[in-house]
Amino acid sequence: MESERELLLVEENPRKGGLRTMPFIIVNESFERVASYGLQANLIIYLMTYYNMSAATGTIILGLWGALSNGLALFGAITADFYLGRYRAVAYGSISTLIGMIILWLTSMIPQLKSLPCSQFQNVCNGPTLLQLAVLFSSFGFMSVGAGFVRPCSIIFGADQLENRKNKRILESYFNWYYASSGISTILAVTLIVYIQHLYGWKVGFGVPTILMFLSVLMFQIGSPLYIKVKAKTTENLVIGLFQAAVAAFRKRNNTRLPLTDCDEFYRWPLESDVLPPSKDFRCLNRACIIEDPQRDLNPDGSASNPWNLCSVEQVESLKALIKALPMWSTCFMIFVDMNIFSFSLLQTKTMDRHIFPHFEVPAASFSVFMITALTMWIAFYDRVLVPLLSKYTGQPRGLSPVTRMGIGLISSGMSIALSAITESIRRQRAIEEGLEEDPNSLVNMSAMWFVPQYALLGVAEATHGVGQVEFFYTLFPKSMSSIASSMYIVGTAVSSLMGSILVSGVDWLSSTGGKTSWLSSNINKGHIDYFFWLLSFLSFLNFLYFLVVCRFYESGNDGSSRLSHVEEEQECDYRLLHES
Repeated sequence: MESERELLLVEENPRKGGLRTMPFIIVNESFERVASYGLQANLIIYLMTYYNMSAATGTIILGLWGALSNGLALFGAITADFYLGRYRAVAYGSISTLIGMIILWLTSMIPQLKSLPCSQFQNVCNGPTLLQLAVLFSSFGFMSVGAGFVRPCSIIFGADQLENRKNKRILESYFNWYYASSGISTILAVTLIVYIQHLYGWKVGFGVPTILMFLSVLMFQIGSPLYIKVKAKTTENLVIGLFQAAVAAFRKRNNTRLPLTDCDEFYRWPLESDVLPPSKDFRCLNRACIIEDPQRDLNPDGSASNPWNLCSVEQVESLKALIKALPMWSTCFMIFVDMNIFSFSLLQTKTMDRHIFPHFEVPAASFSVFMITALTMWIAFYDRVLVPLLSKYTGQPRGLSPVTRMGIGLISSGMSIALSAITESIRRQRAIEEGLEEDPNSLVNMSAMWFVPQYALLGVAEATHGVGQVEFFYTLFPKSMSSIASSMYIVGTAVSSLMGSILVSGVDWLSSTGGKTSWLSSNINKGHIDYFFWLLSFLSFLNFLYFLVVCRFYESGNDGSSRLSHVEEEQECDYRLLHES
């Protein structure tokens, strides 16, 4: 097979791939994260200050930007797997991100690209012009395209370098340490970069991430001679193949039955592939790969005469894998909605005492460092301490199954949002008691350290759920869909960003009807962000119940992977497809 030839090529050329490539790949991803998250952490303040946007509008725009960035991950993954290859996808994506950052940097350098500041005599502030919005959104667009290529492909490109290694523990540890390095990078972004923005302004604050992104592109290219560059499978488009399998199964729904037999010759396999029977899951889809009439269905070279009427077993199994993944994938949306509603937490901590030491004040946007620190520490603790202990009792090589870790993440996320609601209720009450209801920029006599526990819980939630979900999809999908497996996680965050923007827009509109103050007012002392957090907590609870229902359709294997269980018991024998007699 093609994958076997690739592995043989790697074995013949031991100078390619391996651990020696990890510094270039991880440094590329780390610098990209430092640059990207360094820009995003404080961006709501930039939009409110220099584009005269309300808190709700800025949050909606950032949510839609996040949805576009993560939604393009599916496009990037498919393009990488079947057209560009993962190496070129990461390279082109990094360059696109760099261009977007340069444009955003220019908006801070050129006064004409920003709105006029509001004066104290103006009742209505001047909004941004179409040209100013076009430049701003073009920078978001370039960065979204770059993220769409880099995020689903970078982690799998690193796995390509280790795929031929006999020690599978190296590959498993790679996933955990990749996320740990990403966490450290994000810590630097929300501390060092945010502090630079806070101290030196936006020109320097946007310039430093742009320079780091340039170094990210340069570092990735320096390691180019050492990489294993798996070629794109240009002979077959996965997405079209999935549609072909679905159409073929639908066309044959009435003229093909599913009896039990011991014959194999009625299935179609691509040339030079292993002859394996289709799985027993979703038996109705197996109709798509049955050969009813060899003279009619096959060309002389063995290929299908009509691929919309006859597909290979591999195409059918790929479609089954995607269908199996969808129910569990849908349970991830709510946890990312909780994580994406970050702008309001920034507005909260901005009104509180952020001093750790008498002469050191933590910037409001840097409080997410507690979340990333918890994420990184949990991954290291789980990988090095809990996995060896738990594996002895659970029989799972990774301690807990991916599905179990996903459930722990959902619980932690819901608890975090509930704590945020309680803390905000206390903060708002103190602001009113101190007579600050009309002044959202004044400091409340309350330490911002109250927010540390919920940030830490949210970090543990992302660590357990995120790594568990990637491993779940990676083991469920065939190797030809590796980038698709990675992109499922990222596309899930895109759907969540879109859901979050719709939720913010809906709550802002409903709560402000009749002339009332919106829950999500830019003046958070008059609004009710705590009500909004309680709503998120309730939705998170409902989502966890849905997760438990979905788990009933899955069973855990001995290797820690999950697969869809059969709803009905079947006879213990192989089945085959036979044409209608």
